[in-house]
Amino acid sequence: MDGSLPTIRLDVAIPSEINLASTVLDQERQVLLLTAANNGCGVTTSALTMVQQLAAACSGKVVLIDASLSSISVTRQLGLEDQPGFLDLTAADSTASLDACVIELPGHPFHLLPLGQRRNDSRGLSTEQLRQLLTQLSDRYRFVVIDGEAIYTGGDTLTIGSLVDGVILVVRAEETRWEVAQAAAQRLSQAGAKLMGSVLNARKYYMPKWVYDHL
Repeated sequence: MDGSLPTIRLDVAIPSEINLASTVLDQERQVLLLTAANNGCGVTTSALTMVQQLAAACSGKVVLIDASLSSISVTRQLGLEDQPGFLDLTAADSTASLDACVIELPGHPFHLLPLGQRRNDSRGLSTEQLRQLLTQLSDRYRFVVIDGEAIYTGGDTLTIGSLVDGVILVVRAEETRWEVAQAAAQRLSQAGAKLMGSVLNARKYYMPKWVYDHL
């Protein structure tokens, strides 16, 4: 799809605050899923930060897949709820075209595959269709970043995690219990996901930040 969207501001963390790209570049992984144990941990903000950093750090193109049903997802922030996207391409009876779904965002250095139309059945996504989609995107983009549902609320998250090159678990400071994060990491591992590590989001500084920077 040829983007005709106006330039719009998306909530992106300051790159120096969350240097996600350096870890990915070091390990040479291409398809990445960001998720959390529960909702409200800031997965979308972290995903946006990552694609911005990756686009600045590499010479290839970067695409963000919105696989989140959140009310503050990128798809909803941009008013793209009626656009075909991820859910259409991964349906078992999919006839959607990838070229018709991917959007170029004016003012942003990455492409977006919006969420798409929510299916009315309960079968979930097709693993084979998802595998084919990720292969197609890997051929076109240097990095593919997926903004995923929380593990305990998204039925497809573990399936997606088993097919990507690496998973990053987003943890919200002082809200996500250690036991919950550990259990979520264990579920990912049991599903065959390659857990790369975690991101501590919304960290609170009880001293001036420059003190932490010099510790």
